[in-house]
Amino acid sequence: MVNYVLAGAARTQAAAMIQELETTRPGALERLAHGALAELKTWSELTVLEVGERQTEQGCSVAGAYDDGPPPRLSVATSASRARRDFTALHELGHHLQKNSYDLMEPFARQPDGGVLLEEAACDAFAAEILLPAPLANQHLDPRGPTASSITQLWQASNASRMAVCVRAAQHLPAPGHILLLDATGHLTFAACHGLPPLRRGSFQGDIPVIDRARAGAGHAQGVTQVRYRDGILGRQLHADTAPMGGYLVAVLVIDSAPWRAFTPPTPDTGPRSRDYICANCDEEYHSFEPACQRCSIPPCPDCGRCACPPRVTERLCPGCFTAHPPAMFSAGSDRCLNCE
Repeated sequence: MVNYVLAGAARTQAAAMIQELETTRPGALERLAHGALAELKTWSELTVLEVGERQTEQGCSVAGAYDDGPPPRLSVATSASRARRDFTALHELGHHLQKNSYDLMEPFARQPDGGVLLEEAACDAFAAEILLPAPLANQHLDPRGPTASSITQLWQASNASRMAVCVRAAQHLPAPGHILLLDATGHLTFAACHGLPPLRRGSFQGDIPVIDRARAGAGHAQGVTQVRYRDGILGRQLHADTAPMGGYLVAVLVIDSAPWRAFTPPTPDTGPRSRDYICANCDEEYHSFEPACQRCSIPPCPDCGRCACPPRVTERLCPGCFTAHPPAMFSAGSDRCLNCE
């Protein structure tokens, strides 16, 4: 779960990444802020590719990918706007910096997942920090927290992508929540999460309350709704505010302290709860929302990848020739292979 601790750690990590970049490449930050993709194409140690969106990773929060090589390769989807390509390029540069610095990798050891979520969140924070300096963000985002309209205003006042603005806005959320960017079909283009589980890029959110009303109208709507996770699972109820954003829809969702309302008590936690399991194979305790195995009704353990089913026997040892054979080499009811019978 991307929680308050992780959000703070991501910003700290991003600051360390910027410091390392300033030390190793003086002046690069300013050049990256004015044209990240063009600047990175001049770096001899990186291979920078512009590819189709299908060639990027769905596991990444942006339409890009990073391969540490050798040689290191950074890919950015060509279908996006220049501002989005620059944000994606900076996000993937964040992966490059973190995977090639012992100092930047050190915080991963303190994370329960080995730093997977921290690395991804730090890449977003790193890109947003370069493209949207704090004075500009503070000028447009209310101290009480961002509204959907203020996020649109910040985007219009900057040269940054919608995604960079969403990340910046999520850093100003007054309570756990999401900043969502949805396309005209209601699919999630990007999500910046704070204190709640992350949402999958490309998931359909267009028919949930508030989002549905916003899409049917002029883009502005407020109310209480739930976002959709994997397999249609709905999360807890959230206060929501939406606004149009240049052909897209931006939505701010929080559990309480919504800045567009005078008083917003915490919404009831109606979201799903993960079940607790003890792995029958490695004896580790784990929580899981994953689909259960149809045979044993237990989801796979994230550590060893196995459910509670006994391992399937693919070979048997013949006591006659002491050779392992496939089951077809044994007659029904016989413990010896066909060669030894």
